[in-house]
Amino acid sequence: MRKADEPLLRLFVFHHSGGSHLMYRDWPSCFPAGWEVRIPDAPGRGPRDVRPPLDGTGALLEHFLDELDTELTGRFAFFGHSMGGLVAYELTRRLIELGRTPPVWLGVSARGTLHPDGDPTRRHLLSDAELREELTAMGGTSSSVLDHQELWDLFAPTIRADLRISETWRTKPLTEPLPVPLSVFGGTRDQVAPPHRLDGWSDATEHFLGRHLFDGGHFYFQGRLPEVAGRIQDDVRRALLLARVPSGTGR
Repeated sequence: MRKADEPLLRLFVFHHSGGSHLMYRDWPSCFPAGWEVRIPDAPGRGPRDVRPPLDGTGALLEHFLDELDTELTGRFAFFGHSMGGLVAYELTRRLIELGRTPPVWLGVSARGTLHPDGDPTRRHLLSDAELREELTAMGGTSSSVLDHQELWDLFAPTIRADLRISETWRTKPLTEPLPVPLSVFGGTRDQVAPPHRLDGWSDATEHFLGRHLFDGGHFYFQGRLPEVAGRIQDDVRRALLLARVPSGTGR
C-alpha cells in the first residue's frame, strides 16, 4: 500500500554523457502533478560541483545506488538518455541482483543495444578540435562551452570521462530477460544511435512495450518534449497494468 506522503510515482531521468539536470529541467512540468520527477546528477557537473567526475562503470552505479537509496521504494520508474540509458539499465539489473524492488518500467533512449565487448566508438580519445566537431554535430552541448576555451577547459574532463564510461562499458549477458517492462526511444536521424541499433532491446525484457521513434537527431526530445512525455506516461501506465496481471498469463 502506498504511504500517504509518497508520490503516485517517482520517475528518475538519467542524463547523457557530459550532461546534467539542466537539459532536463523542463521535464517535471510535463508530467502529472502526482508524479515526482527526479533528475540526479553524476559527480563533476559544472563549476559549483567540486567532486571529480567518475570514470568507471562500477563507481557510477554505486554512486547512484548510494545517493538514491531511500528513494528507490514504492512505485518508481527509470528513463535514461544515451549514457543515462546504460545507467538506467544497469541499475535495474543491480536492484534485481540485490533482491530489491526494481522499477515498474524502464525507458532506454538513444542508446544502441549493449554488447559484451562495449562500443567500438572512441570519441573520448579524439583531439579537442575533433571532439568539439563531434559534439557540435550531435547537439546537446551548449555553444557557450564549445566556443570558449576557458569553459571548454572546465567541462572537457567531465565530457571525456562520461564518454569513456559510455564507450568502454562492459555488460554481462542476461541469463534470462528482465521482468521489468521496457520501452526504447530514439530519433529518426540519430547518427550516434540510429534506429536499427535499437531493435535488440526487445530481447532484454519479458515485456517489450515498443520502439518509439521521433523526428530528430540524438537529442530528438528537444522541441517535442510534451509528445515524448506523453509516450512515457502511456508506457508507464501499460507497465502498471501488466504488474496486475498474474504471472504465467503471457509475455
